[in-house]
Amino acid sequence: MIVGVDIRVLARGTRTGIEEYTLNLLSRLLSLGKNIKFKLFYNAFNKSELDYDWLNLPNVELKEFSFPNRLIFDPLAKFLKLPKIDKLLGGADVFFAPHFLLSPVSDRCRKIITFHDLSFEYFPEFFPWRKRLWHDFLNPRARARQADKIIAVSGSTKNDLTGWYSVPGKNVRVIYSGVGEEFKKLEIGNWKLEISGKYNLPGKFILYFGTIEPRKNINGLVRAYEILRQDYKINDFKLVIAGSRGWLDEQIFANVKKSIYGADIIFTGFVRPQDKIYLYNLSSLFVYPSFFEGFGFPPLEAMACGAPVICSNTSSFPEIAGEAALMVDPYNFGEIAWAMAEVLKDSRLQGNLVNKGFEQIKKFSWDKCARETLDFITNN
Repeated sequence: MIVGVDIRVLARGTRTGIEEYTLNLLSRLLSLGKNIKFKLFYNAFNKSELDYDWLNLPNVELKEFSFPNRLIFDPLAKFLKLPKIDKLLGGADVFFAPHFLLSPVSDRCRKIITFHDLSFEYFPEFFPWRKRLWHDFLNPRARARQADKIIAVSGSTKNDLTGWYSVPGKNVRVIYSGVGEEFKKLEIGNWKLEISGKYNLPGKFILYFGTIEPRKNINGLVRAYEILRQDYKINDFKLVIAGSRGWLDEQIFANVKKSIYGADIIFTGFVRPQDKIYLYNLSSLFVYPSFFEGFGFPPLEAMACGAPVICSNTSSFPEIAGEAALMVDPYNFGEIAWAMAEVLKDSRLQGNLVNKGFEQIKKFSWDKCARETLDFITNN
């Protein structure tokens, strides 16, 4: 069997959730399917150089192209259904796309795609006009209906696909993403001083980790932190907001600048992937009040590192975090503040959340994700 895989999401060299999913999945999937020929479709006018061990596997062939996606490839794909990617690859029985990009294939080539979330349907106001326009052009509803089979990263996402897009449930399989083995509880060592200096970390802090954008409800977190300081008089913890800047983030920085506690709210900027584990380990509490997530890696990564977690009670969170997190209404800033105060004041609650977190993450394995994905894409 020949399986084509769309790896265009790696072209920018960033590490958001979709890139993390693609990299972690491929590193296991390609070595599992030793009797399968994998042809990797890598196309962009300007793209990052790939340097991964799995590219050297004997059953893997990288096919590079340099068509400008948005200027040439995507318009051709949308309006003329050309070029057929399986033909560009020299033939494929199945074409797997870890994201709903435009990817026309021949009728005889089965197409399987992964949907991570439908946040753009629920919250279009959280996306800039260019992003909304691009989603309209891609037409994810059409991508979903054209696929032979779909992987949903959570039951929540599957429900959205069957509800919003009327995709038959039998065509969708829930396959959970994993938590990287690199995330674990560490003994505090010499690395603490280096990491604290590198990212300007205080001695005790509440942590948020993720892209800085409105959908993540960082404005709500900042307001909740102000209530924590004002109403609960908990003044010995600073707030660390870690991650790269995203779209529509200007108001977030403006609100922090205006806050009377702005001096105690620290933006780290970009954090190297290998440094994430240290921030989780150093934090006293991890708070992730996002309005919507199809899966949500950060709360599980924080649990794996032994941090007590507070997250929203919306979308996939009840399913993914289970009873291992204290859940809050993301629209109720007072409730978020109350939850933070409860965890920070109650060592028994902290310990209970940490222990449940260690149990919860056992449900999410990249090896399991790869095995289930291989079974799904190779069986009719």
